[in-house]
Amino acid sequence: MKTAPSWVDPSLFPFRSQWLKIGECELHYVDEGSGDVILFLHGTPEWSFGYRHVIGDLRPSLRCVAPDMLGFGLSEKPPGEEYTCKAHAERLEQLVKTLGLQNITIVANDFGGGIGLHYAVRNPQNVSAILLTNTWCWSVADDPRYAKPARVMRTWLGRFMYRQLNFPVNAIMPAAYADRKKLTREIHSHYRNALPDAASRIATYAFARELLDAGSWWESIRQQLGVLKDIPKAIVWGMGDKFVQPYELEKWRKLFPEARIVTLDNVGHFVHEEQPDVLAKEIRALISAKR
Repeated sequence: MKTAPSWVDPSLFPFRSQWLKIGECELHYVDEGSGDVILFLHGTPEWSFGYRHVIGDLRPSLRCVAPDMLGFGLSEKPPGEEYTCKAHAERLEQLVKTLGLQNITIVANDFGGGIGLHYAVRNPQNVSAILLTNTWCWSVADDPRYAKPARVMRTWLGRFMYRQLNFPVNAIMPAAYADRKKLTREIHSHYRNALPDAASRIATYAFARELLDAGSWWESIRQQLGVLKDIPKAIVWGMGDKFVQPYELEKWRKLFPEARIVTLDNVGHFVHEEQPDVLAKEIRALISAKR
C-alpha cells in the first residue's frame, strides 16, 4: 500500500494519505472525519499540509477532504501534463464526482479560489457554502502589481528562479507571512521537500505563467458568479498580505455583497497557517447558516 514519504512528520500531519487516479495521473488527498463535506483547495506553493490545523479541528464533526493539485504536495508531477488553472479545475471536478462528494462547502485560497469557483458555477446544486481567503477571480494582466513580476517570470531568469532556486517556497512563502515566526524550519521543510528538484517544480512555474495567461478564464467564471447568489458565503482576509492586498477584498465585496466579511489584522496570505482557529470557527458558522 502506498504511504506518505518519510519526511512527512505524522505529529504535524496526522492523516492517512490516499491517492486517486484521475486520467493517467495520481492525485494525493486526505479524507478525514464524517458529516457535512468541507473541500479544501490550496494555492501555490502549498498542498493539503497547509490546512492541517483546520482539518484537525473540524474532523470530529465534519468530513474534511483536501486534495493536492497535480504537481503539488504528494501528487504526481509528470512532465508533459497540462498545469493550467483550467486543467486543475477539470481534474477537481472529476475528483468530486469520483469520490461522490455531495452538498460541499468549498474553502479556497490563492489560485484555489478560481479553481473552486469554476466547480461552483458549473455545479451550484452541489455547493452548500463557500469560504474564500486571499484570492481573486478576475484578470490581473492590467494590474502592475501582478503583471510586472509576472512578465519577469516568463523570461529565462524567471524560469531559473522557479525551477532551479525554488523561488516560491524559498522567497515568496516567507514574505507572505505577516508573522514569519509561524513558518518554522520544520513546517517550511514540508513545502521544500514536496518540491525537491527542478523537475518537480513544473506546476509552480506554470502558475506563475498563468497570472497573465488565465485572465480570460477567470473572467469567464466571474461573469457567472450570479448563479451563486443564494449560497451562504464568507470571506476571511489577512490584511497583512503583501501579494493579494486588501484592495482585492473590495472587489469581492461588490461581487458577493451578501457574504460575511472577516478581516484579520497582522495576518498574511495564508490565513489557514496563521489563524487556523478563526478559519475553523467561520467554517462552522457557515455550516450552521446553510442548515
